[in-house]
Amino acid sequence: MKYDFLIVGAGLFGAVFAYEAKKRGKSVLVIDKRDHIAGNIYTENVDGINVHKYGAHIFHTSNKAVWDYINNFAEFNNYINSPVAIYKDELYNLPFNMNTFSKLWNIKTPKEAKEKIEEQRRASGIDNPKNLEEQAISLVGKDVYEKLIKGYTEKQWGRDAKELPAFIIKRLPLRFTFDNNYFNDRYQGIPIGGYTGIVEKLLDGIEVRTNTEYKDFIEENPDIADKTVYTGMIDEFFDYKLGVLEYRRVYFEDERLDTDNYQGNAVVNYTEREVPFTRIIEHKHFEYGKQDFTIISKEYPTEWQKGEEPYYPINNEKNNALYESYVVLSKTRPEIIFGGRLGAYKYYDMDKVVEAALECVEKNL
Repeated sequence: MKYDFLIVGAGLFGAVFAYEAKKRGKSVLVIDKRDHIAGNIYTENVDGINVHKYGAHIFHTSNKAVWDYINNFAEFNNYINSPVAIYKDELYNLPFNMNTFSKLWNIKTPKEAKEKIEEQRRASGIDNPKNLEEQAISLVGKDVYEKLIKGYTEKQWGRDAKELPAFIIKRLPLRFTFDNNYFNDRYQGIPIGGYTGIVEKLLDGIEVRTNTEYKDFIEENPDIADKTVYTGMIDEFFDYKLGVLEYRRVYFEDERLDTDNYQGNAVVNYTEREVPFTRIIEHKHFEYGKQDFTIISKEYPTEWQKGEEPYYPINNEKNNALYESYVVLSKTRPEIIFGGRLGAYKYYDMDKVVEAALECVEKNL
C-alpha cells in the first residue's frame, strides 16, 4: 500500500500532524524507532503513578487556541509548577522571587531586595560580560548566582561557567512578589492520566509501527509514501555529511520508595556542582497522588555521543550555522518535511511543538 504521508516519529509533532492529515482524508503511516509512542512526553503508569520517563513535562501556554486544541485530547488538572532549590542544606523557592530573597538576605520588602541586588551588581564592576558567570552576576548579583545558578548551570552544560558564552543567559527573570508559580503563562496543568493518552487519541485509527528504524524501513519500502514528515535529527538524515550537530544528553535513575511522600514537591533542583544530578522528580505530585509508595527520578546531564538519545540542542553560533547549512541542503529534498525538536534543532516547549505542527499542516496540506 502507498500512503500520502509517512511520519517518522510518534512524538507530539508527528502525532498532531498525523491526526490533522487523517482528518483531511489523507492516508498516513507513522513509524518510530522506540518501542512506544509519545516520544519524550511518554508517561508510563506504574501502579497508578504516571512516571514521566524522559523528564518532567508541564504543559503551559499563553496561546488559547493551543490550550483549547490540546484539551480536546485530555482533561488537565490545575497543577502549578513551583519548584524548589536545595543548595547545601538551604532550601529556596524558584523562580527568583521575594520568598527567595527573604531567605537569602532576611529581608521583607521588594525595595530591600532591589537595593541588595543593585548593590551586588555595582560591586561586581562588570560592564561588558565576557562569559556566562559575568553575565549572570551583572544581572542578579553574586549571592543568587553562586547559590542558585552556578553549580546547576555547570552541571547542565558540563563546563565551567567562565568557559560558557554570555549569550546563554540573555536575562534572568526576577520577581518582586511572593509568587512561586514558575511560569507566567495564562494556562497550565498536567493531563489527568498522563501524556501518553493524548498521543494515543491523536493516533487513534492511524497505522503505527514501533521498533522501526527509518533507514532500514525506507530501504525496503522506497516508494511507501508521496511525502515524509521527518522528526528525527536533520544531520542524521543526511548521514552527517556536513558535520555533526551537538546536543546535551540526560539520563535518569528511577527508584521506587516505600514512603508516601519523599520530598513534598514534584520538582526539586540541586544547585551544588558537587551533587552529580541536577534535580529529583517525584512523579506522584504532578497528579496529587495518594499512593502509599512513591517513585522518584534523579536527572543526570551528560555529554552526548552519536547513537545516543539527544535531548537539548547546543544552540551556539557554530551549531546554528551548521543547522542552517542543513536547511539549505534540505531544499534538495522537497518531498521531505523536517519538523519537531530534532528536525528543527530547537528546544521547544510542548505548546510550541503543537503550534509548529499545526502551522506545518497548514503549509503542506
